[in-house]
Order: sequence, then structure tokens, then C-alpha cells
Amino acid sequence: MSDSAVSDEFAEMGPIDYIVVEFPGNRMTGEGFPLLVDLVDRGVIRILDLMFVRKEEDGSVVGMEIADLTGDGALDLAVFEGASSGLLGEDDIEEAGSALEPGNSAGILVYENLWAAPFATALRRGGAQLVASGRIPVPAVLAALDATE
Repeated sequence: MSDSAVSDEFAEMGPIDYIVVEFPGNRMTGEGFPLLVDLVDRGVIRILDLMFVRKEEDGSVVGMEIADLTGDGALDLAVFEGASSGLLGEDDIEEAGSALEPGNSAGILVYENLWAAPFATALRRGGAQLVASGRIPVPAVLAALDATE
């Protein structure tokens, strides 16, 4: 693919976000996975990377294969097998691990917001660029709403 073809492809991308979700005691119920699949199926997001890590009691962080998570048959994560764009590196894994408590695991998800791609593309065509973004944690929103009542 030529450089201009790659540039054209990325020019039409939506914003890219990541989340790190901690599972205390390495307990993953799988309740959220069907909802994640639904977001992908409906074209709301595109998964670029999905990786799982575990923080050992000694503080070391190890990557986990999706196959390691499906041993009991309770979670069917095969649909996510191979979801790797290469955006996540060893430094990202270590940084995510630093946020975990020992004995816990986490999922690291990097995704494109497909729903926002046409809007973002139109802004870029007009010369605009995103200069800041962020998230407001739900507990902070609820606390602010409670304070105004």
C-alpha cells in the first residue's frame, strides 16, 4: 500500500481510545463480552487491540493469551483471537500493569470510534484538529449531580 493510500485510510478514521479494565482476583465473568461484540457488529467501534495481562504477587506483569482465558468453557473469547494492530507495546503493558493490584488481571482494549469517523473526517477536511480530549469518570458525574441537588 502506498504512503498516500495509508494516509487516505487514516484520514477517514474516527478517534482512537483505550481502556484498561481490572479484574480483581483474575475473575472474569464474561458478562461484558457479548456487549463488546455487539458494538463491533453494529459498527459503533472497531477493535484495534485486545490484550490481557496479569500482575503477579511479586509485582511482575505477564501477558496472557486469549486461549488461556477460555479453559473452563465459561467465556468464549475466540471471536477476539488475533485482535492486534501492533499499537500496544511492552511499555504499554508495563504501564497498564502499574495500575493493577498484585494478584489481579486486566484487559487492555484499543478501539476506533467508528460512529465519530464521518464527523472527524469532515473536521479534518476543514482544517480543524483535535487538540484535547478526555473522559469524565461516571462517579465524578454522579457526585457533581448530587452536589447540585
